[in-house]
Amino acid sequence: MADTAIRHSPLAHAADGFAAATRSSGGDVRLAELPFLTQVNVRLDPKGSAADAVGLALGLQLPLEPDIVVRAGDLHALWLGPDEWLVVSPPGSRPALENRIREALGDEPAAVTDVSAQRTTLLVTGPRARDLLAHGCPLDLHPRAFGPGRCAQTTLARAQIVLIARDEPRAGFWLLVRSSFAGYLADWLLDAASEYV
Repeated sequence: MADTAIRHSPLAHAADGFAAATRSSGGDVRLAELPFLTQVNVRLDPKGSAADAVGLALGLQLPLEPDIVVRAGDLHALWLGPDEWLVVSPPGSRPALENRIREALGDEPAAVTDVSAQRTTLLVTGPRARDLLAHGCPLDLHPRAFGPGRCAQTTLARAQIVLIARDEPRAGFWLLVRSSFAGYLADWLLDAASEYV
């Protein structure tokens, strides 16, 4: 029998609320879900040859500075720790991405784990996006402290997230949140966005 499973986004139910909040705020705050992004966690020795090999295979240098995002096209590499990165790419790219990383590693000691189903991604943009996030995030989100190309593992409204300041103009933020907390965080964002209506 054929596999008839259908993927459902953790926040499919919130799309209308996000659209309404965007309209009500006059575009000052725009909320959306970016479901099913490919997310592959990579752990390896940053000083070993594996880091360079993975970088070459991906067409980008794995960031070695804390809380930095390196981007090449649709591929993003986030520094999560001294020997840990999260590689994010468009939906459906997991098999090819994971294979490229594994082939580049060869026999080098490393861990490559698909964590795509663990999280969903929220997009928060607009002129008041930083103000909205500042309501529930302990980080200093001023552009001088958390500007484009930065990332951090932090909390928003007590939910653990990976926060990414996108590097494209007016691209806002990605919030990578565990699927089990996505509904709670969406509700919190919608409530907090009501200030800008």
